[in-house]
Amino acid sequence: MESIIILVFVIGYLSITLEHPLRLDKTVPSLIMASLIWALLAVGFSAGWFNIIDTHDFVYDFTAGGEDALHGFENTLLHHLGKTAEILIFLIGAMTIVEIIDLHRGFEVLKMAVKTRSKKKLLWIIGILAFFLSAIIDNLTATIVLVTLLRKLIHKKEDRIWFASLVVIAANAGGAWSPIGDVTTTMLWIANKVSAPGLIEFVVLPSIVCFILPFFIASYMKPFQGEVQIDVSEDKVSEKLLSSRTMLFLGLGMIVSVPVFKTLTHLPPYMGMMFALGIVWLVSEYIHPEEDFSKERRHLYSAHKALSRIEISSILFFLGILMAVAGLETLVFGLSEGGEQVGTLRYLAEVLQAAIPNQDVVVLLLGVFSAVIDNVPLVAASIGMYDSPTDSVLWHFIAYSAGTGGSMLIIGSAAGVAAMGMERIDFIWYLKKIAWLAFVGFLAGAGVFLLFERVLFHHV
Repeated sequence: MESIIILVFVIGYLSITLEHPLRLDKTVPSLIMASLIWALLAVGFSAGWFNIIDTHDFVYDFTAGGEDALHGFENTLLHHLGKTAEILIFLIGAMTIVEIIDLHRGFEVLKMAVKTRSKKKLLWIIGILAFFLSAIIDNLTATIVLVTLLRKLIHKKEDRIWFASLVVIAANAGGAWSPIGDVTTTMLWIANKVSAPGLIEFVVLPSIVCFILPFFIASYMKPFQGEVQIDVSEDKVSEKLLSSRTMLFLGLGMIVSVPVFKTLTHLPPYMGMMFALGIVWLVSEYIHPEEDFSKERRHLYSAHKALSRIEISSILFFLGILMAVAGLETLVFGLSEGGEQVGTLRYLAEVLQAAIPNQDVVVLLLGVFSAVIDNVPLVAASIGMYDSPTDSVLWHFIAYSAGTGGSMLIIGSAAGVAAMGMERIDFIWYLKKIAWLAFVGFLAGAGVFLLFERVLFHHV
């Protein structure tokens, strides 16, 4: 029965990674996989075929525990659902705030800041914007905003896809050092594996190297030489609204305030995000975006419209994949080295540790795999596999590797998939032209991380 559960996960996982050839939204296999895994867990546990383990390492045996063991199973399921819901509520709040900003054309303020014709200068401006913006509003949203900006600035598609591809590298690097910059860093933060100050302190420098080195090399390449034709006389002010600047700075400010809220109150991050969304929503109800603003036009700028624009399919995908991984974490698969019963993921961690004694090599491989396989389940699995303390080197390195490793393939990150969809970037073209740049940046950043953590300061 244990083998069937693992097989369901493997088949579901393959279906997710092959969503483009199968022409099937990855949310579908994600939800089916999670439901089947928990259904098989419930049937097998009730039949006494295997035991389950909760997050406190307490093992439940239905044949010995009866009703109490059944309550333990239900509580374990509820606990995992609660932890998953924390991440989903956080993401829904952040995505809604970004959509409210976009409805009020707040990102037009950023577009007005770009007035250069030099391709090299434009590359650096766009890269720096992507790096810092992704740390604030997450790498996926930052990529969408900046690819939209590039469409207004560069009309030739052959030139634009080069810039869009470099944006993916910068956005993923920027998201890796912020607790709200990438889904995986948010997961680690909410799971209390990293703190916001710790993540920024130890991961920001490797992320900067991971961003700067590919951009430095690219700035000397032919596609980034010369000038682009930009109509700087175009009246961009007309594209803005009266509320654009206010909603941009309020929205970004409230998202940035979430780690501060957590530090002051010691409440989970999703509570801070709920508060932030409430404030932005309140202001959006009363602000006047236009000179002659009427009640009939209020729905165009309302939070209700913003909510209708967020990607619920992505939220449901995360629900499915996180609950599926939680199912594997709950299934008792074997015995640890100490002879105790452990969950599937902890068992896998011990097998990996025996095969590859160096943990840093395992994490580096995780970064490479995240380019091929979605980094969300990889990080979810690693949370279940290791029990290192908060802000240990392991968690910081996982945040860096999983966050930046996805840049090596266009399908390896949410930012890459967004750029691919918006600009129809060819998978093979990206592999030939961009992958090596991303790989060089990834290795250089990892080298800097290990130099500081292992060689200079000997952290654990």
